[in-house]
Amino acid sequence: MSKFWREWKYKHLTLVFVGILFSIFLSRMEIFHQFLLRLGSFGYLGAFLAGTLFVSIFTVATGALILFTLAEYLHPVEIALIAGLGAVVGDLIIFRLVKDNLVGEIEDIYKNHLGGKDISRLLHTKYFHWTLPIIGAIIIASPLPDELGVSLMGMSNMTIHRFIIISFVLNSIGIFLVVSASLII
Repeated sequence: MSKFWREWKYKHLTLVFVGILFSIFLSRMEIFHQFLLRLGSFGYLGAFLAGTLFVSIFTVATGALILFTLAEYLHPVEIALIAGLGAVVGDLIIFRLVKDNLVGEIEDIYKNHLGGKDISRLLHTKYFHWTLPIIGAIIIASPLPDELGVSLMGMSNMTIHRFIIISFVLNSIGIFLVVSASLII
């Protein structure tokens, strides 16, 4: 099996697919839901973990519920800053996955198995690279899950240090707005 894995061309896509299946499996387990909802009673640690959960399409609802629970006990600015750090961890995992040749694997499938070169040419134009970080930042700042925004930023030539700063600021602002809105409602 290890020789197969070393030679397998689509490692990252396989890991993404297995991760999606695992998330679906966990989401159907009631005990897992109960565990996640109890994270709200963990204070700052719960805020950090909720921020990590808040960035993924598979866990955004649970992350939001934890953040709403924490809003009853903690100040929205505290939640935003600590959950923002957790969100950076979640985003960084996605960012590294994209940077570590996920885009290359997708391009390879498109070019070799679907017979096209248009996406490859589009991805390498200077205008496309210029707009990727901006569109990605808008998505990260919104309450939408971050996968698409982080992927767009990962496809650009952005450094990890710059990405961490941008992710922290945007996620903290987005979480602050969501938590503040929940207090008003």
